[in-house]
Amino acid sequence: MDIFLWTVAVALLLQLLFVIWNLTQLPQLGGNGRGRAWLDGEETSILAMEQDAGVERREEIEVVKEAAEMMNIKPRLSVLIPARDEAMNIAACLRSVLVEPSPHLEVLVLDDRSTDGTADAARHAAAGDPRVRVLPGAALPPGWLGKSHACHQLAEAARGEWWLFLDADARLAPTALAAALDTALAQGQGLVTGFPLQETGTWMEKLIVPMMSFSIACHLPIRLVRQSADPKFVAAHGAFLLIAAESYRATGGHAGFKSHLVDDMQLASAVKKAGLPVTLADVRPHISMRMYQDDAGVWNGYKKNIFAGLGRNSLILTFMLTTYGLLYLLPPLMLLICISVEIAISSLPWQSNIFLPSLLGYLIGVCIKAVIDRGSGQPWWLSFFLPASICLLTAIALASWLASFTGKGYEWKGRRYS
Repeated sequence: MDIFLWTVAVALLLQLLFVIWNLTQLPQLGGNGRGRAWLDGEETSILAMEQDAGVERREEIEVVKEAAEMMNIKPRLSVLIPARDEAMNIAACLRSVLVEPSPHLEVLVLDDRSTDGTADAARHAAAGDPRVRVLPGAALPPGWLGKSHACHQLAEAARGEWWLFLDADARLAPTALAAALDTALAQGQGLVTGFPLQETGTWMEKLIVPMMSFSIACHLPIRLVRQSADPKFVAAHGAFLLIAAESYRATGGHAGFKSHLVDDMQLASAVKKAGLPVTLADVRPHISMRMYQDDAGVWNGYKKNIFAGLGRNSLILTFMLTTYGLLYLLPPLMLLICISVEIAISSLPWQSNIFLPSLLGYLIGVCIKAVIDRGSGQPWWLSFFLPASICLLTAIALASWLASFTGKGYEWKGRRYS
């Protein structure tokens, strides 16, 4: 057993080195100023003059609104927000978007047949801004899943050259759109995406939500997302998908994967299959979100996505859970057993052959999680709870598999999916 535990410790050390290198490959948004100039268009000089004259930002935005209304300026960027029962989130989301003063911006909110007053909340938050349109969602057709159908309707209504699919629980920093367009315009076509800064409240959120970044950092060579044409090397987050309109059309859009639960990954894969570039960038300085508000939301959200995200492949799921168990659960479990046994026989725990490799395995696992948590904006002390995160993630993954295997399916926002 001690030889096996030393082998696990060595494997974890190699994993740590890979993670440290892998995270350095994540590009930052922004830096060249092209996005700001592109968004401003010919109105840049007027706005700059008013800024120099000491005009407050609120007055500047009002000027831009009036200009857009009078000149019916064609949008360059369309921000597309699918919203189903998002009355609690949509106002803050819209306000964060509308801080951007460009008249070349349009914001479309698709009210996906909400029952909580989402459309009214969106209109109230827009405060008459002519750049905002709130669209009523059509009934869900057979064969479609809810979010894909909502995004499909938004795409049909969008007029911009670039489209940003944005979740209603996302919040943009004031410079987010310009920075994202810096990267997008330099790329020229395709997709730019990233994992937002995750805000968490409950313990289940703290244990599970950061595991998204953990999985990406440990298993996906980030450099190959941009450099390889292989669609297997891809990652995306549905809260922030910036895609060229022509690239979206070239992929066939959401209609091509209308019944798939993990629509963001499917869109990214479709972009690569079309021979177009995908960039996975560090968007944390520019966008934040709280994906779930309670434990039930975490459980049901991840239960809906985990098995589907693995292509509903039971062998891949088994391999993943077995690997996680050996690497991240076995060392702390053996460490606890060693300490308990040695205390019971009044001996010192470090005299056992399994104490040192078990301790090293656990601590290296903690270091891996700490490096990833630091990179994703999570508190460092969460890393010590990695075994708890793995146990909880395993339980949700098994529940996800069971729901698919038995045909019971998944329930999300009042809709049932198989």
